[in-house]
Amino acid sequence: MRHDKLGLQLELLLMLTENKQWTVEQMCERLDIGKRNLYYYLEFFKGAEFNLVKHGRYYSISRQSKFISRLCDIVKFTEDEAIMLKLLLDGADDRSAVVRSVKQKLARFYDFDIIENDPVRRRHAEMASRIYEAIKYRNVIFIRGYSSSHSHSVTDRKVEPFLLMNGGRDLRAYEPQSGMNKTFRIARMADVEILDEEWTYADCHRQMFSDYFNFASETLTPVRISMDRLAYNVLVEEYPRTENDVREEDGRWILATEVCSMLGIGRFVLGLYDHIDIIDSPELADYVKDKIAGYGEKHERHNQEK
Repeated sequence: MRHDKLGLQLELLLMLTENKQWTVEQMCERLDIGKRNLYYYLEFFKGAEFNLVKHGRYYSISRQSKFISRLCDIVKFTEDEAIMLKLLLDGADDRSAVVRSVKQKLARFYDFDIIENDPVRRRHAEMASRIYEAIKYRNVIFIRGYSSSHSHSVTDRKVEPFLLMNGGRDLRAYEPQSGMNKTFRIARMADVEILDEEWTYADCHRQMFSDYFNFASETLTPVRISMDRLAYNVLVEEYPRTENDVREEDGRWILATEVCSMLGIGRFVLGLYDHIDIIDSPELADYVKDKIAGYGEKHERHNQEK
């Protein structure tokens, strides 16, 4: 019984030291314990050199806790340092096993889902940092003086931010007033204020996905293709991240992934059509068929005009 209790305490400690916040209900469900026992464990952590942080309904253990600092002081990075290191790694060759390994290790301790890819522009770093904090703690922000190229106006916006994109240049957020998910350019913001309000429309948040072929959308479509060695080699050389979703099967290489648009993967298939088979992917098959038919009609018209 004592060992079971210790196991629960260690599991809870691991949960709270991840770069994620937990509610009481989520912790109880994850550990399959009651609230009384959970509060007992939390009180124990408070008296054992752990800095237990409560932000609204969310709990976490600060990395500045004396015990954590003693444990990982030699290799510990601040979040800003870790983000900068991640951004530098993103500029390195992603085909390197060492680069991928370091990224994976950093991702276990730091929340890189909030910020992706290229370096954050220096002149907007302060606003990006503020937005990052708002996303982390699920706060609403007030964008002052946003210059919209669509409405040709400058307005203030109250939004729920949930993702920084394109190296911190763009913000994905839900705007309650319009009931829409929108992408905002940080360069077009005059200022950003974090409000003392938590998200209330989390179920309405729609992430802007990006696929291996550099296209983005709010929806993803599953596709599968079978390749010979030539097509496989070209794929991993041009799009090295696809290797994560490729498996070898009977002398062929199967890519099973999700795409935002048929344009990117369609271009790849059309370029090597005699080396690739489309498997159970009607949207991709129709796209390729239509493109080939369209090109045939275009070629025929061209010949008739001569």
